[in-house]
Amino acid sequence: MNFFNSSGVRIAYVDVAPTTQDRGEPILLIHGFASNHAVNWLNTLWVKTLTHDGRRVIALDNRGHGQSEKLYEPAQYHTSVMARDAVNLLDHLGIERADVMGYSMGARITAFMALEHGARVRKAILGGLGDRLVKAAALPSNIAEAMEAASLDDLSDPMQRMFRAFAELTKSDLRALAACIRGNRQSLTVRGAAAIMTPTLVAVGDRDDVSGDGPSLAALLPHGRSLVIPGRDHNLAVGDKVYKQGALAFLAEPDRPG
Repeated sequence: MNFFNSSGVRIAYVDVAPTTQDRGEPILLIHGFASNHAVNWLNTLWVKTLTHDGRRVIALDNRGHGQSEKLYEPAQYHTSVMARDAVNLLDHLGIERADVMGYSMGARITAFMALEHGARVRKAILGGLGDRLVKAAALPSNIAEAMEAASLDDLSDPMQRMFRAFAELTKSDLRALAACIRGNRQSLTVRGAAAIMTPTLVAVGDRDDVSGDGPSLAALLPHGRSLVIPGRDHNLAVGDKVYKQGALAFLAEPDRPG
């Protein structure tokens, strides 16, 4: 595990070399809420898939997650701040431009990165995030209350229970996650989505009741494309072979002229 200083916050990351001929197209992976780089990208074999495709893979633990520094003020988790962590990591590694793939909260961070730092993103993949990017403020605010509950047994709401159980499974800092939910609530306007010039793949499972509609978001993006992952909900879509095949095909397409 490696660490660097991102505007005063200690961020953990891995940097994995390709196992076949290097395409010269590094990819940065940004995980979802209550997850970490290992759960989201290593355990699902994404890192293996991408390195076998000739790609250098960089994956960070978002602030408040995994082995990165835990922070307890909601303002420290503003989506633009977390997008800046990703840009700072590219700066730290001397990478001028990279593909970026995020899942769920990580996809929201990726979208902000593409909007605010578009020159740094060659292609973007938004996994597990549809039109909630423009229609809703990330996950429901009561997920923060789920993190603060005395135990899982005190919760009856299915979504609260799902995220609390996942946070416990990943051995997360529950207080940091509550702050993250309260601070990471920024949406894009429709105009903001229309300003993203990065070629973008929107990949959402057709049984996902968390992300919103994928094709609707793709239609708002000037260079957006939708990938519907059949038979998958929010949790199961992330490691799906259709998702992986679609992402690899998208990344392999030639860059747009100009």
